[in-house]
Amino acid sequence: MIKGKIIIISGPSGSGKTTLYKKLLLSPRLKGKLVKTISVTTRPKRIGEKDGREYRFISKKMFSYKKKERHFLESQKVFDNYYGTPKKDVEDLFKAGKNILLCIDVKGARVVYRQYPSAIKIFIKAPSWESLKKRLEVRGSENQQVIKIRLRTARKELREAKRYDYVIVNDNLIESCKKLEEIVCSALGIE
Repeated sequence: MIKGKIIIISGPSGSGKTTLYKKLLLSPRLKGKLVKTISVTTRPKRIGEKDGREYRFISKKMFSYKKKERHFLESQKVFDNYYGTPKKDVEDLFKAGKNILLCIDVKGARVVYRQYPSAIKIFIKAPSWESLKKRLEVRGSENQQVIKIRLRTARKELREAKRYDYVIVNDNLIESCKKLEEIVCSALGIE
């Protein structure tokens, strides 16, 4: 029997979903009431990341093995790298009665939602197409070719927003954090 809930946060690269996700996990109102799972990825670590904290970093060969062995609740290829949510982690957290926060792409969200239709889905958008492009360029972590690919993918992802329970336009980080926290607290029955 499932005792907890799944909260899914999705949105295109540059929307601010990861920043909002991290801030939500630090919310005093949600302390001890919302936990994250640590996704597995084949992408290289970025500066400041630590294995087992942001992600579990593994080789493509090991990822392929884990996928064949059905270790993942969902897994997706995103920009030449693979990401997956460990199924056992989710099951163990549910058995412990925990509410789970997932920050995954729209394809992964669809897979999780099919298995857990009570999941709450929240889509994060930039205020405009131009601001999304600017955010990707300013962060400086990708070259122009990768930015073009991310923008092409963003167009497809934005069409998925209508399938989500909530959409937050992230034009002011403080206000967006408040909106996200209110949505999650309401979904979990927290005053």
